[in-house]
Amino acid sequence: MPGPLFDTLCGANLAQRPVWLMRQAGRYLPEYRALRADKGGFLELVYDSAAACEITLQPVRRFGFDGAILFSDILIVPHAIGQTLEFLAGEGPRLSPRLLDAALDSLSAVPQRLDTIYATVAQVRAALGPQTTLLGFAGSPWTVATYMVAGEGSRDQHETRELAYRDPPAFQAIIDAISAVTIDYLSGQIAAGAEAVQLFDSWSGSLAPREFERWVIAPNARIVAALADRHPGVPVIGFPKGAGEKLPAYARETGVAAVGIDETIDPLWAAAALPEGLPVQGNLDPLLLLAGGSELESGVRAVLDAFADRPHVFNLGHGIGQFTPIAHVEALLEVVRAWRAP
Repeated sequence: MPGPLFDTLCGANLAQRPVWLMRQAGRYLPEYRALRADKGGFLELVYDSAAACEITLQPVRRFGFDGAILFSDILIVPHAIGQTLEFLAGEGPRLSPRLLDAALDSLSAVPQRLDTIYATVAQVRAALGPQTTLLGFAGSPWTVATYMVAGEGSRDQHETRELAYRDPPAFQAIIDAISAVTIDYLSGQIAAGAEAVQLFDSWSGSLAPREFERWVIAPNARIVAALADRHPGVPVIGFPKGAGEKLPAYARETGVAAVGIDETIDPLWAAAALPEGLPVQGNLDPLLLLAGGSELESGVRAVLDAFADRPHVFNLGHGIGQFTPIAHVEALLEVVRAWRAP
């Protein structure tokens, strides 16, 4: 039977809130660090289904989270589209050729690069209990495009934003290509056992309102609609980090089942501004979790109280930090699990 996370994403306002944390599988866990030291680099782990399955399960075993989030990376999609993907020590991901220097149609698709991810999903689903919801994910087209165009991450995505202004048809072709592969990729994850999926738009906050409509809302709406046709009843969580006051329009126009809220948004404002009854996810500041103490407890309660009248998945406003103490996660969970909706 479905677990509390799945039920909440489908609109149930449960008295006890389900909880999972973005980047819950990763570097803050000693068991992850031990496995990575044994297996090698990040990309090697992603493409080793047994290792990726183990990493996905580690935080669920330790903390009993209500959701398991697939261990992978948003840049698997451009890798499947045909770019070369590397993770350089101390520098982060690199894609080549970057689309500032090469045409999209010069890339040769390698869709089999997605097969290992599907195998990971299937292994995780087989290992999870029925009450733990398995979440798949992908990057949203705008965020993925910023990496494909520039070849790496950037502080303000200026090269990609400039390209979108200078040559909208060329940039639209990039967005369309990413969207098409993302639909198939998330559909493959669902077919392999994912019960819900999340679209990460980590850089959506860099866009002006008109561009946000065109490059964030429109392609995400296309993805959500296609998945609804292929997999009715599978919730899609949209997470447009930095959307700010554009969040209600995103929630209304994309058709997502639930919306993730980053730590910069006042939860009381979000509770009032978002469509009535729409499930929300978030939005504790990851740095508050890192800091811990009495402020952490009061901050957790403030988020829970703000969303008491609507379905709410407790989560962070972004990913858990590498140096977050295990004891602070345990303290957070103690507060969340003791709280009840009035």
